Amino acid sequence: MNFIIGLLVNAGILLTLSSLLPGIRIKSFGTAVLVAFVIGILNATIGLLLRFPLNILTLGFLSFFVRLIVTAVMIKIADKLFNDFELKGFTPALIIALVSAIAGTLLSLN
Repeated sequence: MNFIIGLLVNAGILLTLSSLLPGIRIKSFGTAVLVAFVIGILNATIGLLLRFPLNILTLGFLSFFVRLIVTAVMIKIADKLFNDFELKGFTPALIIALVSAIAGTLLSLN
């Protein structure tokens, strides 16, 4: 159940940020849900493989920033996979990753 709530919250974040920021374009809520799902899968697989050596390299002191950068990279990969989802540059991906991290932290407090 928490997975579905997190997925819907991330899709809502994508739609909200696409209306607020000019560098993000997303076609519909259905596309936002699919993109959020793919970003989650990418983070759980490739993102984990990237975060692990980077956290060892930084001795875990920069784990929040490593997670943020790796998530932004996964968002850019999802941008390349979908025609109905477009990011102009790396900064919008970083903003989406930051807002998603804040929302995830707030959801985990309950």
